[in-house]
Amino acid sequence: MATTARQATTLALAHALSAAERGLAVIPLSRTKLPALRSPHRDDPDPAPCHGECGRFGHGVYDAATDPARIRELFAAAPWATGYGIACGLPPHHLIGIDLDTKSGTDSSAALRELALRHLFTIPPTVVVLTPSGGRHLWLTGPPDVVVPNSAGRLAPGIDIRGAGGYLVGPGSRTDHGVYSTAPGTAHIVPARCPRALLRLLLPPPRTHHPAPPSAGGHGQGLVQFVLAAHEGQRNTRLFWAACRAYEDGIGPALVDPLVEAALNTGLTEREARATIASAARMTGHRP
Repeated sequence: MATTARQATTLALAHALSAAERGLAVIPLSRTKLPALRSPHRDDPDPAPCHGECGRFGHGVYDAATDPARIRELFAAAPWATGYGIACGLPPHHLIGIDLDTKSGTDSSAALRELALRHLFTIPPTVVVLTPSGGRHLWLTGPPDVVVPNSAGRLAPGIDIRGAGGYLVGPGSRTDHGVYSTAPGTAHIVPARCPRALLRLLLPPPRTHHPAPPSAGGHGQGLVQFVLAAHEGQRNTRLFWAACRAYEDGIGPALVDPLVEAALNTGLTEREARATIASAARMTGHRP
C-alpha cells in the first residue's frame, strides 16, 4: 500500500522524536531533502543575517531541536514534511557526516579506503545510513572544540562532508527518490569517534589572512565583510554579487584573493569560489 502524505509525516515525526531521544537535534524536511519550512525573511528586500533570533521558524538547521515539544511544533508548522534532518556539529555528539555518493560516477567507497591506507586510519564500526541512490552516510563524532566545515568533493571525488551548519537526512525519511534506512546492525550503535588522521584531513589548512589591498579602499573591505556574513544558502549568491560590484568599480582583480579568502571562511571550496568570481568577471565584461 502506498504511503499517504499524512502517514509519511507521522512516520517522519516519530523517527525525528526517536533521534532526539538520542541527543540528535532535528528539523523537518520536504521530499526534496530541503528544510520544509521556508525562511520568514524571504520577501525582505535586504534581509539581515538571522539564525532564528527573530523567534520564527524557517531558519534551516538553526531551528534544530531535541526538545519533543518544539519538534512537534516544527512538524505542525510543516504538515507536508516527509522526513527530518539531523544537525551536525552540535553537542553532545558533534556529529560529522561522511557522505559517500554514487551519482558522480566515481567509486567513493574505494576513494575512502585509499585515503585510509595512505593516511593510516580505520573507520570504526559506526552508524551507517543507506540512501535511495545507493550511497552511504557514515556517522562519526568530533571533538567539542573543533569545527569541521562542510565540503563537497574536497576530500576526494564523490565524498561530501557534513559538518557545522550542515545536516544529514535521517533514517526513515521519505524523499522523491525513496526512503533512507539504517544499514543492518548499525541502528543502535553510538556514532564512533572520528579517527584523528581523518579529522586532520577534514579541517582546512591554516591560511594566512590577506586583507583587502589598499587600492581597494573601504569599499573593498565592505564587499569582503558582505561575503563573510553569508550563511549556508547565501554563500555563492553573496560572493557573486560582491565580485560583480568589485569588477564594476574597477577593483575586481585586486579583490579576487580577499574574496576567495572570505568565501573559504564561509565553507565554499577554493574551486567553487574562483569559479563564481570568474563568472562575475565575465558577466561584467571583464577577463577572469
